[in-house]
Amino acid sequence: MSSFLRNLSPSHQVGLLFVVVFGLLIVASIAALIMSLRDSGEDEIRTQDIKEFSSLLNTSWIMCTVFWIGWALGETVATLLFALVAFFALREFITLSPTRRGDHRSLVLAFFVVLPVQFWLVMTERFDLVTVFIPVYVFLAIPVVSALANDPQRFLERNAKLQWGIMVCVYGISHVPALLLLDFPGYGGKNAFLVFFLVFVVQTGMLVQHLAARKWPRPPTAPQVSQSFHWSNWLIGLMVGGFVGGLMSGLTPFKPAQAVAMALIACVAGSLGHLVMKALKRDRGITNWGSEGRSVTGASGLLDRVDALCFAAPVFFHSVRWYFGL
Repeated sequence: MSSFLRNLSPSHQVGLLFVVVFGLLIVASIAALIMSLRDSGEDEIRTQDIKEFSSLLNTSWIMCTVFWIGWALGETVATLLFALVAFFALREFITLSPTRRGDHRSLVLAFFVVLPVQFWLVMTERFDLVTVFIPVYVFLAIPVVSALANDPQRFLERNAKLQWGIMVCVYGISHVPALLLLDFPGYGGKNAFLVFFLVFVVQTGMLVQHLAARKWPRPPTAPQVSQSFHWSNWLIGLMVGGFVGGLMSGLTPFKPAQAVAMALIACVAGSLGHLVMKALKRDRGITNWGSEGRSVTGASGLLDRVDALCFAAPVFFHSVRWYFGL
């Protein structure tokens, strides 16, 4: 089997990966459907578990579909797709952050200048500018534009919210397609495996953390933010994520020890970033991002599905680029 896989071209190897992934998602979706049909609704904990599993499954479907379309149509299309994801994620974030008339210029700058420029820098592989464009230049430009609007009321709070939204939704997401453009020697055409590695280990770590919290309930570390987060459960998720990363080293340009280290870095950033986004939702008094987040349906928004990736992607990207000198 291993010799058969090695004899395949890089595009065929990636294509086979998507066939396997979508096959597993179909099996998992059928299992979720059967569980939901058997659920009588009397056990609230079981019902909640099924809903959370279905939400995680929906996230996996969306992300895998975006990755597949991007890979099938080329790196440029993939970057444009993620720019679209960033646009709608930022829109969700801003919708739930109170704005004033004086913020309109800054919002136009964020959506129609900052976002396109950031993803253009990614497409043209200007990674040094990708690193500093938003944290340096945009962070200085946004308050200047707001000041010129002549509205000082809650000035610091309004600008901080917009800067934070740009950092998470635009800066974070832009590093996912950037992984497709890293030039590893002898790894041409296989960078989709690198993106899959990142997403899979982060999702695995968060899922194991959730299951550990259900299996061994403990007093939450930050009860006002999350009822399920505890350091011991977090460490269990981290260890499993790192172990899975080591097993997947053959798909990456990493050696096993390097794969474990990179998986741990991604899991730490993703899981703690998810906790931070939970704190932001508690601050806004909602359970989910998106326009339907305030409803009783509990439906999730796009940002709920990519929040961990927004934190994990830039940390993972810059760790890989720094360590391998790319």
